[in-house]
Amino acid sequence: MLRGAGVDAVAVRRPSELDAVDAMVLPGGESTTMYKLATIFELFEPLQRRLREGMPALGTCAGMILLADRIEGGTADQETFGGLDVVVRRNAFGRQVDSFEAELAVTGFDAPFHAMFIRAPWVEKVGHDVGVVATVAAGEAMGRIVAVRQAHLLATSFHPEITGDHRFHQLFVEQVAEVVN
Repeated sequence: MLRGAGVDAVAVRRPSELDAVDAMVLPGGESTTMYKLATIFELFEPLQRRLREGMPALGTCAGMILLADRIEGGTADQETFGGLDVVVRRNAFGRQVDSFEAELAVTGFDAPFHAMFIRAPWVEKVGHDVGVVATVAAGEAMGRIVAVRQAHLLATSFHPEITGDHRFHQLFVEQVAEVVN
């Protein structure tokens, strides 16, 4: 999706690779495992520092959890990179079997965004400087906050990379250009 938006994308697994990038995507997955692996591979503190210094980041699903300042439903020892003044509830929409698709009302998009949620979190509370980017447009989850932006950080509780719709990635690329240029 990033290459389709006109930028190079490289995997970052080590601190030296982190030094070579302008921005970061924290993908979906298992947030507690991602935290543990970032610690084991000595990426946690360098990435946390870069984010505090203003490196743009897009967090999707587990990535949203890792960017949140506060987590509900996390493990007792789970830490986050932080940066988003939000409270995120892990697995808020249920288990894997409860995965679903929904139309989103997205600020700045001309048409709804069809999103896919897999064991997804939602945002329970936002701080004063956090903008709500998207909410679920209809159904049981109507009104739930599922995408937010604060300064150089953008986060979604869904997986925009599996939809074929590039608009969230394009939004992120534009956000990176504002910070880097």
